[in-house]
Amino acid sequence: MDRQVIDQFIKNAIAEDLGDGDHTSLSTIPADAQGKAKLLIKDEGIIAGVALALEIFKQVDSSLLTEVFILDGARVSYGDIAFTVTGNSQSILLAERLVLNCMQRMSGIATKTNRIVQLLTGYNTRLLDTRKTTPGLRYLEKWAVRIGGGVNHRIGLYDMILIKDNHVDYAGGISRAIQAASQYLKEKGKKLQIEIEVRNISELNEVLQTGGVDRILLDNFSFADLRMAVGIINKKYITEASGGITEENVTEYAACGVDYISMGALTHSVKSLDMSLKAF
Repeated sequence: MDRQVIDQFIKNAIAEDLGDGDHTSLSTIPADAQGKAKLLIKDEGIIAGVALALEIFKQVDSSLLTEVFILDGARVSYGDIAFTVTGNSQSILLAERLVLNCMQRMSGIATKTNRIVQLLTGYNTRLLDTRKTTPGLRYLEKWAVRIGGGVNHRIGLYDMILIKDNHVDYAGGISRAIQAASQYLKEKGKKLQIEIEVRNISELNEVLQTGGVDRILLDNFSFADLRMAVGIINKKYITEASGGITEENVTEYAACGVDYISMGALTHSVKSLDMSLKAF
């Protein structure tokens, strides 16, 4: 957990929700009222965001006491209680929606990720996320992917060079793009991996002739072409498949022998896991 990122996220999220005060709680609940609530699971899946919830409670009110029964990454079922929180009632209510919003989305991502990871059992292929994340929530969403058993691709534009089709077109071709990226890293004294996207076997051959990359992204390849491409690369470079990959066809892609499969759907179109924070 990157505490600096998490602390800033929680601070911003609370400010967004609180404004000049929680007037419902302020008007109906005594300031010194004490209460207890439980995080109730109302769905089936993989739980994620428990550790984040504890940080939210702590930042909202350091006097709140929590007792955790289920840790991140565990499989949960309807009726399970993940944790309880005890303390000032107004503080619990202030934290409630932020805790639920984060945990429901993170658990949905972890559940979907884990479901696909299980489908890849027996293949030497690992599951990657992408940058198709919710602005402001990328750290949380990629954290949830890890909890679900997936692997984080680059976090942002700053920690890897990924030369995609538009970069190639704007740079004037594959060779020029690769050479320019290599020269840039040398001039800046940076040590970043270089990955390049190819759209067909012809582009792949140009990459292999040029060299100078660490990973090759095979985008929207047919199964036949993907198998051919993996054979041509012959483990000289890390391979990644993307484009049009779903739960229904992911094993067919894995069977082609790629090292990684990346799926934007892990984060951009996931169903949240249902849960609630109930007073008792």
